[in-house]
Amino acid sequence: MLNNLIHGDALQELASTRRILERLPDEHMTWKPHEKSMTLGGLATHLVNLLNWQIAIMMYPEFDLSSVPLRREALNQRLEILDEFDTNVVKLEKLLSNCDENMLGEEWTLRNGDYIITRQPRALALRTFGLNHMVHHRAQLGVYLRLLGIPVPGVYGPSADEI
Repeated sequence: MLNNLIHGDALQELASTRRILERLPDEHMTWKPHEKSMTLGGLATHLVNLLNWQIAIMMYPEFDLSSVPLRREALNQRLEILDEFDTNVVKLEKLLSNCDENMLGEEWTLRNGDYIITRQPRALALRTFGLNHMVHHRAQLGVYLRLLGIPVPGVYGPSADEI
């Protein structure tokens, strides 16, 4: 039962994220709304990369931030972003389909070297560190699109551009 809820929840969030990514304008991938902000391409790449983190949550008992680069190079083309997103969604869907409640209840650890950031059940880690994190950055991407005058797709219902 829990697995079905988590699987359905994840698929809904992933589908909404893809709708946002489909709107990316190649000509504005280096644009950013503020000097402290990520570029449009950098933010979209971070969204895609969060799928790697979700896959890691499902595959491994821990994730060590000290073992991964702080930032990867931003992808510059919408199709490149969508291709990687779709590939990773297939991987995550397979992992979610093959897990059970025992696996979802196992402790998962986020660390930075010897420093433990959090320990929590895998299901909670997937929701908070994985999906909620993705939702947060997806919302930022929606603001970027709005500022660029690009219609924003609905996520939890129609957007102002779809009414």
